[in-house]
Amino acid sequence: MQKRHAPDTASGSALDGLVVLDLTRILSGPFATMTLGDLGADVIKIEQPGTGDDTRQWGPPSQAGEAAYFLSINRNKRSLAVDLKTPEGLAAVRALARTADIVVENFRPGTASRLGVGYDDLVVDNPGLIYASISGYGQTGPDAHRAGYDAIAQARSGIMSVTGETDGPPVRVGVSSADLVAGMWATIGILAALHEKTRTGQGQWVDISLLDGSVAWLTYVAGGYFASGDVPRRYGSAHPTIAPYQAFASADGFVMIAVGNDRLWTRFTAALERPELADDARFSNNPLRVQHRDALIAALEPLLLVRTTADWVRILDLAGVPVGPIQSVDEALVDPQVVARGMVTEVEHPSIGTLAQINCPIRLTRTPVAVRTAPPLLGQHTDDILLEAGFSAENIESFREIGAVA
Repeated sequence: MQKRHAPDTASGSALDGLVVLDLTRILSGPFATMTLGDLGADVIKIEQPGTGDDTRQWGPPSQAGEAAYFLSINRNKRSLAVDLKTPEGLAAVRALARTADIVVENFRPGTASRLGVGYDDLVVDNPGLIYASISGYGQTGPDAHRAGYDAIAQARSGIMSVTGETDGPPVRVGVSSADLVAGMWATIGILAALHEKTRTGQGQWVDISLLDGSVAWLTYVAGGYFASGDVPRRYGSAHPTIAPYQAFASADGFVMIAVGNDRLWTRFTAALERPELADDARFSNNPLRVQHRDALIAALEPLLLVRTTADWVRILDLAGVPVGPIQSVDEALVDPQVVARGMVTEVEHPSIGTLAQINCPIRLTRTPVAVRTAPPLLGQHTDDILLEAGFSAENIESFREIGAVA
């Protein structure tokens, strides 16, 4: 297949020349396809005329009528507003799929096939196609048919059971972690399939589940259960196997302290001006500190209340003890290290003007990622995309008259 550069893509981007047909909406799929777009792929976002991605209506807050939620995960994409339930709309998408490298969808299993854009439908005309499906429970298993929601995946995976204060109820992670991690696993699976395709020329189906992805995050928590049989519990901000490794109240806020080994413990107690704590038999090594966690924290809490967060960050930094302030979102976004790494960037939007964005965290020395284009208006690129696909202006106008595209 002849490759082409996506509009506004700097030649030399890691995925320059790859075409992604994006059938996703909400969060997990759009996060994956945005990452592919940041890496240089031409991402064509398929949206329902009139409504578009559900998150276009998820506000407030909004900017110039565009929902902030949608704006956060849909840059570096072109929007094609097409009704898949019309023969003409389906034919247009099928035509795009014949020359696409990657298709990503996050419908409930079976829905894409009913619409005529399932893996088996598209691979017939494009055997090299990499087709990624993201769903709540995957394409197999007794719950494959069930709708997937982030909070339910967090609950079922065990993540919520270990999140929250020790004496409080389980709580969900403050961001939609199950959706976001599923998008990341999908990206990894797609890139692995692309590499395998260079050897065989064959595509394949990437099957990603919100539940699977969150269960995979259990890592050392599940490892502890396998080793001991003890069911993991909530520790608030603390670590189950390291102490002290948690948030402490300061004179004016909170500070996160991570004493990851016995050497750091000695430094920490010296910085507190309480070296005798290092000589306390209950606290002489990490296993004993974990065993006597309650007594340890009770001894430390009043000591940390006497200084401000900034004071403790300065003092513990000088002592070589890992420490950081617990920042609000607005504080985190102006953190000098975050700013220096370029994690907040801007792009020009057609109706908003200058739009702030969280940057892609991937750093590549030869083929850097780039925020090239703003999240699109609904149907902003319909004509351009269909003309590139070989449809005439007359075809497009006739499609528009019958409501197949917008």
